[in-house]
Amino acid sequence: MNIESIEIKNYRLFRDTKIDRIPNLCVLIGANGTGKSTLFDLFSFLKDSLIMNVSKALAKRGGYKEVATRGFANEPIEITLQFRLDIAYKSRLVTYSLMIRNDEKGVSVGREYLRYKRGESGRPFHFLDFSDGKGYAVSNEEDFFKSDTELEREPQALDAPDILAIKGLGQFDRFKAAKAFRAMIENWHISDFHVSEARPSQEDGFAEHLSVNGDNLALVANYLFEHHRERFDRVLNAMKLRVPGVSIIEPKQTEDGRLILRFQDGSFKDPFIARYVSDGTIKMFAYLVLLNDPKPFPLLAIEEPENQLYHELLPELAEEFRLYAKRGGQVFISTHSPDFMNALNLNEIYCLRKTDGFTTIVSAADSQTLQELINEGDQPGYLWKQGLFENLNRVQ
Repeated sequence: MNIESIEIKNYRLFRDTKIDRIPNLCVLIGANGTGKSTLFDLFSFLKDSLIMNVSKALAKRGGYKEVATRGFANEPIEITLQFRLDIAYKSRLVTYSLMIRNDEKGVSVGREYLRYKRGESGRPFHFLDFSDGKGYAVSNEEDFFKSDTELEREPQALDAPDILAIKGLGQFDRFKAAKAFRAMIENWHISDFHVSEARPSQEDGFAEHLSVNGDNLALVANYLFEHHRERFDRVLNAMKLRVPGVSIIEPKQTEDGRLILRFQDGSFKDPFIARYVSDGTIKMFAYLVLLNDPKPFPLLAIEEPENQLYHELLPELAEEFRLYAKRGGQVFISTHSPDFMNALNLNEIYCLRKTDGFTTIVSAADSQTLQELINEGDQPGYLWKQGLFENLNRVQ
């Protein structure tokens, strides 16, 4: 259920921005301050709005006036996503639109809807449509033998005007699209990994998926070791190939119930625990554990994965992200690394740049000049270093 397009209006640097034809692996490049982190924050904002409510998600970011584009705090924030969803044994393009406003009554969801086409032709039909906390949702949306007028619209009223309709209605099986979209957002993983958090040993416990900051790395490694040994062995084999000297990595339970990671270096007789391993080794291990999750996150967002890693490891790491995306987890990455970019295809690269203070996003694949240079043997990272991506939206 990958996102195919994102349209953003009045969200910080994104005054009126659209990114479309989004691939399974989408890598964002651009100078500092062009909005790469802002796009990732948008994902976090939608997830926070679902888990909490819109008012709390905005307050977490300083309030409506801090989130709205500077100088336009009197206008609504609008976010529109398009994604593919299997409905009635067919892949359909679903649109989710959210409009948030702030007035004398406070923050509210001015409009929220889910729509898709029921047939090969015709206009998309709204299966969920709410304004100001009131609206309807269609409960028999998969009954494609019925006409539009025969669909059952259940009127609903939300507890407060700043609650997302998909939060409540997405709990029920009869609202198929709402339930699937809610589940997708709930399982987004916007990484904020910290090596220092991943190092300490932990109390005995259970964790299937790596946390946002990586503080349960030992528990997840132990889960893979015990329940998905083939995945753990793949992590180990990759580490052996990419980190010189590493021959064994194992989670070890101590007598007092803590879990520690033990690394065996061929140069030493005795293994040593994670706190004595380099930052780059821990980070590579954490990425491999994350990317070998048996159930990929529907969306994985990681900022600058090249930090603390040896440059020769980056092309192989890019391939790991690509394999993860092929397994079903869409990946968004921001990077400043030419070595990482050299492992990418042009259609996987999107360039962000400021125009008159606002961000625009352009696909590198739209540049005929870059395509010709790549066909002649140049690599994206080298072209990036030469400044050929800087004016990408003016290259034809």
